[in-house]
Amino acid sequence: MIRQLSSGCLTAKILPSINALSRFLLSMNFEKYHALGNDYLVYDPRKINHSFTEKEIIRICHRNFGLGSDGILVGPLPTNRADFGLQILNPDGSEAEKSGNGLRIFARYLRDAKLVGQNTFSVDTLGGVVSCEVSKDISTISVEMGQVSFHSDIIPVSIAGDPREVLEENIVLSDANFSYYGATIGNPHCVVPVDELNESLAKKYGPELENHPNFPNRTNVQFLKILDRNRIKIEIWERGAGYTLASGSSSSAAGAVARKMGACDADITVEMPGGEIQLHIDDQFNVLMKGPATRVGQMILNDECLLPF
Repeated sequence: MIRQLSSGCLTAKILPSINALSRFLLSMNFEKYHALGNDYLVYDPRKINHSFTEKEIIRICHRNFGLGSDGILVGPLPTNRADFGLQILNPDGSEAEKSGNGLRIFARYLRDAKLVGQNTFSVDTLGGVVSCEVSKDISTISVEMGQVSFHSDIIPVSIAGDPREVLEENIVLSDANFSYYGATIGNPHCVVPVDELNESLAKKYGPELENHPNFPNRTNVQFLKILDRNRIKIEIWERGAGYTLASGSSSSAAGAVARKMGACDADITVEMPGGEIQLHIDDQFNVLMKGPATRVGQMILNDECLLPF
């Protein structure tokens, strides 16, 4: 706990540590972007290479006590597998394997930083390598998200029975039962088809589904409504972030489930509270995602932000 003198000044004992923190943090710049309301802070370690602690991530992402975001994108990082490496940090301090919106934002940042042009480039994430392309007018970012799998061993889903695709299986909650599909596109998803869709479904049942014992690594959650053969609507509870206005990986998983159900064709528009994403999903469930990413501005972390209170 920081004590104060009667004059309101900090005690001399801790001033040196605060000054040292100030000199470091005042140079810590973040670029803020959003993808359909799903916002991220981009931290470029080429300027200052800093490894964030869990507590730092939580504080920086906090809407009231920090800069406020749905996560931090750390990159570009060195990698032998792709043109650029990317680390995706959730606002609860955990690390995400993949984020479709995060990838679009990172691609836009690379373009704004003049590190890429109009040619396709690759990004290495914990959930695999993806290919990205930014349109000439930067209005649309395309990401080849990879192949969706429904297999219990790959998602993973830890439920009794032989290894299998998790399709229309029952999941029991404290006050409800749902039929769900398990899926992964480098990160785990629980997709629940419903006839009636609203925000309260995701907020009420998302936390319990995220932490359900069926999912040893926790899971992202989507409530899915089929609108027609080329359009779906989803509400999202994101692992490590909570209720979310939009998500690229959630759109990809939900779209693939809609195709698996036989309810949709290859080209699908995904409606979310924050806006729409376009998907093309082939017969092998490889997903091409297209959508925008918007630059909000530059933010500088002040030294006081990470001090205890």
